[in-house]
Amino acid sequence: MKEQKTLQSPLPPIVSHLKKNEIHFSHAPIISYLRGKKMKNDLDTRKLIHSIKVGISLVLVSLLYILNPLFEQVGENAMWAIMTVIVIFEFSAGATLGKGINRGIGTIVGGALGCIAAALAQSIGGIGNSIIIGTSVFIFGSVATYFRLVPSIKNRYDYGVMILMLTFNLVVVSGVRPGVKVWELARERFLTILMGFIVCICVSLFVFPLWASDELHDSTISRFQELANTIQEECTKFIDEKENQPRASFCTLVLNSKSKDESLANFAKWEPWHGKFGFSYPWDKYLKIGEVLRELAAFIVAMGGCLQASKQPMASLRQSKSVQLKLCEAIVLRIALTLRELGDSMKQMRKCEAEGSILAKLTAARAELSLVISKSMIAELENSEVLAIASFVLLLRGVVEKVEELVKEVWELGDMAGFHNRITPLSS
Repeated sequence: MKEQKTLQSPLPPIVSHLKKNEIHFSHAPIISYLRGKKMKNDLDTRKLIHSIKVGISLVLVSLLYILNPLFEQVGENAMWAIMTVIVIFEFSAGATLGKGINRGIGTIVGGALGCIAAALAQSIGGIGNSIIIGTSVFIFGSVATYFRLVPSIKNRYDYGVMILMLTFNLVVVSGVRPGVKVWELARERFLTILMGFIVCICVSLFVFPLWASDELHDSTISRFQELANTIQEECTKFIDEKENQPRASFCTLVLNSKSKDESLANFAKWEPWHGKFGFSYPWDKYLKIGEVLRELAAFIVAMGGCLQASKQPMASLRQSKSVQLKLCEAIVLRIALTLRELGDSMKQMRKCEAEGSILAKLTAARAELSLVISKSMIAELENSEVLAIASFVLLLRGVVEKVEELVKEVWELGDMAGFHNRITPLSS
């Protein structure tokens, strides 16, 4: 017999194992690898686009300094336009629009209140001037800071309140010195800030726009697919003794995704109608789905740890061709197929199979899991084997329950977002 040679490749482990001169291919790692490469390339491309757009915006507002006719109109106040571009231009269109609107409203309200306070102080004159300005700065700064600590305001309007407080202080303090035209000063600064805002919004929305809504939608869909691959491969690795690429790192990414999801949902709410996302799209439902996905990822991590700690009992069950393992494998496959169907439903924005039908299958799966650890099924097993299979089944039941929650959440999302119904071919 010829000596077999083992080939090593820098690519992810496409070949799961070599045994009995047969090569077994696993398609999921290939798809996951290619999807990961595509996502990385897309992110690099978007970063490059964003950088170029910021450069374009800075060149446009710099014309206020470069071109003499424009500089004669705005003067040194042109720096406020440049500062506005640098401060409010964010990666996504929604973030830029939200920050720009916050800055605009904060500038208008803060400037108006500052002008009123400054005019009142100048009309009093003398020592009363300083008293009015000091008192107004203290009261306004304290109240604005308190509102910045309110969660509902902090989430969406924190930047606007900060700009409001800053503008108020700059304008009202300018009124301390006699002869300063406060209204004229506030008007000129507002106009230059408005110029910077218009440049940012036009470039962000009309030059290769980057939508936070698309990123949130796509990332949520990818989690369904990746978690389906993860649970299927983790269980296959122990039940069928196949070696697959470790995927626990993806579950870690899902578990740490809460803050990013909340930011993307906040930015998406600011974005105008575009593509398949209209006004008042239910982005909060995506946050709820993301929360359930994180809970599901936690169960999958725990299940992987349980299988890792039960290698010897699982090996004994595998050698005896245990019926319990076969039932669990069938249920895991059913869970993975359900997750993929839910992800595909969101991707195509169509309603998946009837909610009652999917839930009925998952309910049947839970009943089968109860049967796996029934006395009649585990009577002939060793204590270590009973403990291993019982621990695994309890965690698998938790996974089934989380998938049931996801079915309900995705179905509700379809109703709220107006997903179209599945088209079924007519029988001849």
